[in-house]
Amino acid sequence: MHRIVIVGGGAGGLELATQLGRKLGRSGRAKVTLVDARMTHLWKPLLHEVASGALDAAESELNYLAQASWNHFQFQLGRMTGLDQKSRKIELAPLYDEEGNVIAPRRSISYDTLVISVGSGTNDFGTPGAADHCLFLDDPDAAIAFQKRLLSEYMGAQARGKSETLEVAIVGAGATGVELAAELRDAARQFSAYGLDKISPENLKITLIEAGPRVLPALPERVSLPVAERLVHEGVRVMCGSAVTLVDEEGLQLANGIKVAARLKVWAAGIRAPVFLASLGNLKTNRINQLEVSGTLQTTQDPNIFAFGDCAACPNGHSGTNVPPRAQAAHQQAHFLAQAITRRIEGRPLPSFTYRDYGSLVSLSREGAVGTLMGNLMGSFKVEGWLARMFYISLYRMHQRSLFGTRRVVARMLADALGRSTEPRLKLH
Repeated sequence: MHRIVIVGGGAGGLELATQLGRKLGRSGRAKVTLVDARMTHLWKPLLHEVASGALDAAESELNYLAQASWNHFQFQLGRMTGLDQKSRKIELAPLYDEEGNVIAPRRSISYDTLVISVGSGTNDFGTPGAADHCLFLDDPDAAIAFQKRLLSEYMGAQARGKSETLEVAIVGAGATGVELAAELRDAARQFSAYGLDKISPENLKITLIEAGPRVLPALPERVSLPVAERLVHEGVRVMCGSAVTLVDEEGLQLANGIKVAARLKVWAAGIRAPVFLASLGNLKTNRINQLEVSGTLQTTQDPNIFAFGDCAACPNGHSGTNVPPRAQAAHQQAHFLAQAITRRIEGRPLPSFTYRDYGSLVSLSREGAVGTLMGNLMGSFKVEGWLARMFYISLYRMHQRSLFGTRRVVARMLADALGRSTEPRLKLH
C-alpha cells in the first residue's frame, strides 16, 4: 500500500489528510498518516480572537485523533526533527509527559510520498530583545498566554482598587496586527461592562507600530487608509514608518528615537518557516527557510517530497513572485494536492498549480470587516461592514466544509445562530 505521510496539521495539512483519507484511505489504495506536534487543530486566522478572549480555544479546537477516525487516516503525535531521503523516512523527537518523563522514544516513519506543511512563525528579524519580551501569536498556546496576561492585568487592577493604565504595543500592522488591535479595543469595553472597570476602556492604550508607510500593506491603499482612520477613531495609536530597533521590559525603542512604553508586547510583523527545514537533507530553502518547490509543489531536489502552504516558496505563475502566505492559498493547494497525489499513485503526470486570488479580508471585531474581493466579471472591488464580515466568516466555513462536509457545517451554523443570542462575547478564563 502506498504510504503518504503529511507533516503539519494546519489548515492545509489537515484538509489534505482528510481528503486523501476519504479518497484513498477508505478504499485501501493508500495509507495516509498525519503528523503534528499538537493533539488538536485550531484555524490560525482565529488566534487574534483567542488572544483577546473573544473566542474560547477549547470550544473551537478539533481533535486530530477524532478527525482521523472519521476520515480513514492515521494520526501520529510528534515533532519532525530529521529526514532520511535515501531510506524515505522521517525522524520524530521523543515524547514527554508533563513531568518530563519520556513516554515515547525517538522514532521514524516510512513514506513513499512525503508532504511537508508545517506552516510558519513570526519573524522578529533578529531585533534585540524581541524574543525575550514579546509574545508571538503563532499557536493557540501563545494566544491563550496573552489572554491570561491581559486578564491578570485587569484582575490585578481591580484587586488593588484604583484606576490604572495598561499599555499594549503591537508590532506589525498587517492583518494579524490590525485584527488584534480591533479585538482588544472591543475587549476593553467588554471588560468594563463585566465590572472590571479599574482599567477603563480609554486607559487601555494600544499602539500599533508598522515599519512600512501604511497599515495593511498587502491591501490597496483605498482599503488601508480608512482602516487606519477607524483605528485612530477607536483610540488606537497608529505609528507607520516606525521600525523597532530594541525591545526591553519597559517597551520598544524605535529607529526615529521614540520610546513606546508597553507592559504587554506582541510581535506580529513578518513570517519565516521553521528553522529545521533548512537542514533537511539536500532540500533547498530560501532566506526565510521556505522549501523551494516547482509548479507541481514537489521540492526542487526530490520528487518524492512535496511542500505547500506558508513553509513553501511556490512560484506564482510567470509573475516572478511566490504564492502569498495566506489561508486561501493553503486551501487551494490542499485541494490541488489531493488530486495530484492520486494521479501520482496511478502513474499519471502531475499538473501544475495555479493560484487564484479571491481578494483579502480583515476582521474589525464585531464592527464588521473590510477588504477586497476579486471576480472574473467585476475585477477587484472593496467590501466593508456587515457584508464583508459575512464574507470573512465564509472563509472559515469553507475550511470547516473541507473537514466536515456541507451537512455538518450547516447544522453547526444553525446551532451557532441559536446559541449566540444570549452568549457573552468575552471568555474570561
